[in-house]
Amino acid sequence: MTYEPYFNEEHEQLRKTVQRFVKNEITPFVEEWEEAGEFPRELFKRMGDLGFLGLRYPEEVGGQGGDYFMNLVFAEEMNKCGCGGVPMAVAVQTDMATPPIYKFGTKEQHERFLKPALRGEKIAAIGITEPNHGSDVQSIETRAVKDGDHWVINGTKTFITNGPRCDFVTLVVRTSNAPGYKGISLFLVESDREGFSVGRKLDKVGMRSSDTAELIFDNVRVPEENLLGEEGKGFYQIMWQLQGERLIGAAGAIGAAQHTYEETLNYAKTRKQFNQPIANFQVISHLFAEMATEIEVCRELVYATAHRFATGEVPSKEISMAKLAAAQMGHWVADRCLQIHGGNGYMMEYPVQRAWRDSRLARIGGGTDEIMKEIIAKELGI
Repeated sequence: MTYEPYFNEEHEQLRKTVQRFVKNEITPFVEEWEEAGEFPRELFKRMGDLGFLGLRYPEEVGGQGGDYFMNLVFAEEMNKCGCGGVPMAVAVQTDMATPPIYKFGTKEQHERFLKPALRGEKIAAIGITEPNHGSDVQSIETRAVKDGDHWVINGTKTFITNGPRCDFVTLVVRTSNAPGYKGISLFLVESDREGFSVGRKLDKVGMRSSDTAELIFDNVRVPEENLLGEEGKGFYQIMWQLQGERLIGAAGAIGAAQHTYEETLNYAKTRKQFNQPIANFQVISHLFAEMATEIEVCRELVYATAHRFATGEVPSKEISMAKLAAAQMGHWVADRCLQIHGGNGYMMEYPVQRAWRDSRLARIGGGTDEIMKEIIAKELGI
């Protein structure tokens, strides 16, 4: 199936390149990295050298000068690697922690943070969620207080992907007593600053090859030049950032669902019961028809919404719809595929169990299903 006008030959060449990279340099090591709870830091550098981390960024900041659909291709193919943890950690680097630096940062911040991140020399994290505040971003408590030409930060962040070994965090903090969203700002905080520490490394149900942490900020002093964008405008900045995060998460969910679907179809064609492949049974073949349909519907919605986003629109209603639909579809497909595997699907030796565990997070991270529905309802005037 062709997807005009979204992709051209250059996109397809990139897709083939990423497919080869995933096949040779990620998939063979998934089991090892899942067991270790992280993948080698060198993988970031390797992807930086290949230009994967800066596909859509301009060349003047160290990117490849591609369009937004380059990132979608990369996200889709990375999520076919056999696990969700590695592509999620990389997506934090490419589509969550760094876009605000490019859009709102100074040239000096581009040099210190963005360029090294796109080269894979510095690992980035994004710090939004706190122990008491997840979906309610405007109520965060982590506080930065002005002290001369520095800011002093105190607070705790949790569920931070790349947290245990990040070199810096794009951090959401409160900088004034102004109520709600009015007092929020963004800072770039290096992990080697005094008072910055990893409280604990978190033990997750899925996405196990991605390291996740609770981060503690205890009187962490950062200079004025680490303020990202305008003081007090951080809520608007992070809401903008979340649009791209949700869209790339939807693309990743489609890539992962497609991979799980294809692997399960191969299984169903070779697994025999009652003297024939189980794919021959109508109940199974119709289930594959349903899955293929749902994947395609979500793919078309994501592509159409991404096209608008790539041309300068920020269609928050459609982005929320795409994220909601793709995340739910992704886990539904994984669940159906596990069912098709029967008892084998519940065994750790079969990869479908990992797809089932990993796919569940998409309905929580980057905005829960419930928050997506709330945004959609408001946009509908309800």
